[in-house]
Amino acid sequence: MTDRPVPNSLQEFIWPTRVYYEDTDAAGVVYHSNYLKFMERARTEWLRVAGFSQQTLAETEGIVFVVAKMNIEFNSPARFDELLNICSRVTDHSGAGLMFEQTIINETGTVKCRADVQIVCVDTETFKPKRIPTSIKAKLNL
Repeated sequence: MTDRPVPNSLQEFIWPTRVYYEDTDAAGVVYHSNYLKFMERARTEWLRVAGFSQQTLAETEGIVFVVAKMNIEFNSPARFDELLNICSRVTDHSGAGLMFEQTIINETGTVKCRADVQIVCVDTETFKPKRIPTSIKAKLNL
Protein backbone atom coordinates (compact mmCIF):
# COMPACT_ATOMS: atom_id res chain seq x y z
CA MET A 1 0.00 0.00 0.00
CA THR A 2 1.30 3.44 -0.85
CA ASP A 3 0.44 6.92 0.34
CA ARG A 4 -0.33 8.20 -3.15
CA PRO A 5 -1.61 6.95 -6.50
CA VAL A 6 0.77 4.66 -8.35
CA PRO A 7 0.57 5.01 -12.13
CA ASN A 8 1.83 1.60 -13.30
CA SER A 9 0.86 2.78 -16.75
CA LEU A 10 -1.98 4.91 -17.99
CA GLN A 11 -3.86 1.71 -18.86
CA GLU A 12 -3.48 0.38 -15.30
CA PHE A 13 -3.74 2.60 -12.24
CA ILE A 14 -3.83 1.94 -8.49
CA TRP A 15 -5.49 4.43 -6.15
CA PRO A 16 -5.22 3.76 -2.40
CA THR A 17 -7.92 4.72 0.06
CA ARG A 18 -9.02 3.96 3.59
CA VAL A 19 -12.51 2.99 4.70
CA TYR A 20 -13.88 5.74 6.94
CA TYR A 21 -16.75 5.47 9.38
CA GLU A 22 -18.96 7.46 6.97
CA ASP A 23 -18.45 4.73 4.32
CA THR A 24 -19.96 2.01 6.50
CA ASP A 25 -23.31 0.85 7.80
CA ALA A 26 -24.13 0.17 11.46
CA ALA A 27 -22.18 -3.13 11.32
CA GLY A 28 -18.99 -1.37 10.20
CA VAL A 29 -19.20 -2.82 6.67
CA VAL A 30 -18.87 -0.64 3.55
CA TYR A 31 -22.30 0.21 2.26
CA HIS A 32 -22.69 -1.19 -1.27
CA SER A 33 -23.06 2.15 -3.10
CA ASN A 34 -19.79 3.42 -1.63
CA TYR A 35 -17.81 0.92 -3.72
CA LEU A 36 -19.09 2.87 -6.73
CA LYS A 37 -17.77 6.10 -5.18
CA PHE A 38 -14.34 4.52 -4.64
CA MET A 39 -14.27 3.42 -8.31
CA GLU A 40 -15.39 6.84 -9.57
CA ARG A 41 -12.68 8.56 -7.55
CA ALA A 42 -10.05 6.16 -8.90
CA ARG A 43 -11.07 6.89 -12.52
CA THR A 44 -11.00 10.64 -11.79
CA GLU A 45 -7.49 10.36 -10.29
CA TRP A 46 -6.38 8.23 -13.27
CA LEU A 47 -7.37 11.12 -15.57
CA ARG A 48 -5.70 13.65 -13.25
CA VAL A 49 -2.40 11.72 -13.22
CA ALA A 50 -2.60 11.67 -17.04
CA GLY A 51 -2.84 15.47 -16.95
CA PHE A 52 -6.59 15.97 -17.40
CA SER A 53 -8.96 17.67 -14.98
CA GLN A 54 -12.58 16.72 -15.55
CA GLN A 55 -13.61 20.31 -14.87
CA THR A 56 -11.11 21.62 -17.45
CA LEU A 57 -12.24 19.05 -20.04
CA ALA A 58 -15.83 20.20 -19.56
CA GLU A 59 -14.88 23.87 -19.89
CA THR A 60 -12.33 23.66 -22.74
CA GLU A 61 -13.30 20.55 -24.72
CA GLY A 62 -17.04 20.53 -23.98
CA ILE A 63 -16.92 16.89 -22.87
CA VAL A 64 -17.56 14.83 -19.78
CA PHE A 65 -17.18 11.12 -19.16
CA VAL A 66 -20.26 9.27 -17.88
CA VAL A 67 -20.93 5.71 -16.81
CA ALA A 68 -23.06 3.97 -19.42
CA LYS A 69 -23.02 0.44 -18.03
CA MET A 70 -21.62 -1.46 -15.08
CA ASN A 71 -21.46 -5.11 -14.06
CA ILE A 72 -20.41 -5.44 -10.44
CA GLU A 73 -19.60 -8.37 -8.16
CA PHE A 74 -19.41 -8.02 -4.39
CA ASN A 75 -17.00 -10.70 -3.15
CA SER A 76 -16.08 -9.90 0.44
CA PRO A 77 -17.09 -7.02 2.70
CA ALA A 78 -14.65 -4.18 3.28
CA ARG A 79 -14.73 -2.89 6.84
CA PHE A 80 -14.15 0.28 8.81
CA ASP A 81 -10.50 1.49 8.84
CA GLU A 82 -9.38 -1.06 6.23
CA LEU A 83 -6.82 0.05 3.65
CA LEU A 84 -7.87 -0.61 0.07
CA ASN A 85 -6.35 -0.34 -3.38
CA ILE A 86 -8.72 0.48 -6.21
CA CYS A 87 -7.12 -1.00 -9.31
CA SER A 88 -8.36 0.43 -12.61
CA ARG A 89 -7.36 -1.03 -15.95
CA VAL A 90 -8.49 -0.02 -19.42
CA THR A 91 -9.50 -3.23 -21.19
CA ASP A 92 -10.95 -1.79 -24.40
CA HIS A 93 -11.70 1.51 -26.10
CA SER A 94 -13.69 2.85 -29.00
CA GLY A 95 -14.23 6.23 -30.60
CA ALA A 96 -16.32 7.55 -27.73
CA GLY A 97 -15.87 4.96 -25.02
CA LEU A 98 -13.55 3.31 -22.56
CA MET A 99 -14.04 -0.04 -20.86
CA PHE A 100 -12.50 -0.40 -17.42
CA GLU A 101 -11.99 -3.38 -15.20
CA GLN A 102 -11.91 -2.11 -11.62
CA THR A 103 -10.98 -4.26 -8.66
CA ILE A 104 -11.00 -3.29 -5.00
CA ILE A 105 -8.40 -5.24 -3.02
CA ASN A 106 -7.26 -4.99 0.59
CA GLU A 107 -3.68 -5.15 1.92
CA THR A 108 -3.70 -8.95 2.12
CA GLY A 109 -4.81 -9.31 -1.50
CA THR A 110 -8.44 -10.20 -0.79
CA VAL A 111 -10.70 -9.04 -3.61
CA LYS A 112 -13.53 -7.12 -2.04
CA CYS A 113 -15.34 -6.06 -5.18
CA ARG A 114 -14.79 -6.02 -8.95
CA ALA A 115 -16.63 -4.34 -11.80
CA ASP A 116 -16.58 -3.94 -15.55
CA VAL A 117 -17.40 -0.29 -16.21
CA GLN A 118 -18.26 1.21 -19.61
CA ILE A 119 -17.50 4.94 -19.77
CA VAL A 120 -18.73 7.15 -22.60
CA CYS A 121 -17.49 10.58 -23.60
CA VAL A 122 -20.47 12.90 -24.10
CA ASP A 123 -21.02 16.49 -25.21
CA THR A 124 -21.69 18.76 -22.22
CA GLU A 125 -24.64 20.45 -23.91
CA THR A 126 -26.43 17.57 -25.62
CA PHE A 127 -25.18 14.63 -23.51
CA LYS A 128 -24.91 12.67 -26.75
CA PRO A 129 -21.83 10.52 -27.35
CA LYS A 130 -18.84 12.41 -28.74
CA ARG A 131 -15.51 11.02 -29.93
CA ILE A 132 -12.74 11.22 -27.37
CA PRO A 133 -10.41 13.96 -28.67
CA THR A 134 -7.28 12.59 -30.35
CA SER A 135 -5.09 14.67 -28.02
CA ILE A 136 -6.55 12.80 -25.04
CA LYS A 137 -6.30 9.40 -26.71
CA ALA A 138 -2.68 10.08 -27.60
CA LYS A 139 -1.79 11.07 -24.06
CA LEU A 140 -3.58 7.99 -22.69
CA ASN A 141 -1.83 5.74 -25.24
CA LEU A 142 -5.17 4.49 -26.60
